[in-house]
Amino acid sequence: MGGSPLIALNIVCFPVTLSLDILEKILQGGSQKVLEAKALVAGGHSVDDKEPKYGLSVAGIVHPDKLWKNHGCEVGDVLILTKPLGTGIINTAIKGELASDSAYSDAIKVMKTLNKYAVEIMSDFQITACTDVTGFGLMGHAYEMATASHVTLQIEAERIPLLKAAKEYAEMGLIPAGTYRNKSYLQDKYILNNIPIWLEDIIFDPQTSGGLLFSCNKSHAKRLLEKLNTLDLPSAIIGEVVPLEKTHLLVK
Repeated sequence: MGGSPLIALNIVCFPVTLSLDILEKILQGGSQKVLEAKALVAGGHSVDDKEPKYGLSVAGIVHPDKLWKNHGCEVGDVLILTKPLGTGIINTAIKGELASDSAYSDAIKVMKTLNKYAVEIMSDFQITACTDVTGFGLMGHAYEMATASHVTLQIEAERIPLLKAAKEYAEMGLIPAGTYRNKSYLQDKYILNNIPIWLEDIIFDPQTSGGLLFSCNKSHAKRLLEKLNTLDLPSAIIGEVVPLEKTHLLVK
């Protein structure tokens, strides 16, 4: 949303049957990322649970006139995505002990990279709408932007950045359950033109620590993209905003 984080609270669910050394490493990792984001961990809450879960509740500040909302896309804007897709599928491969070392490291790199660095570059430009791409996948979050903006988002499939191993694992059927829930929720709310099944699965893939999807005026999109691509992860123009047609989402 264009803000700067100030403080964070740890939220931990952890089974008492596991070693506290594991919990220590989880908390250390979270603390390192909070410090990288120029914020502070101010405490937290813990609960005994059968499955480990960890997250952060974060508070920050933003000037009211510079707040990025997930609506406001304007016809003629371009759509930019700041991280490659496929973390959900690769995590499924990791759980099944089928992921290669390179696929593992590529996914970890994406998930460890803060959106902070893209935001710092974007802050020098006029962003009309912005959302992160997380559990609802690219299609779910794009649909949210499109409906709230009363427009159609037209996405070009071949321009979507993907993690290298995502296609291979998608073709193997290593698809997380959340992908099917995302498809079911958006049933009859999108049009896919000649999109292969493996790519369909990737664009509905729930992302962990995904990138940002945002719209901006075409006049400065090229310069903004050049600056974003000085970062470690590839950003790409993946489509444009057009007047509302038969559906809010068209992938071709």
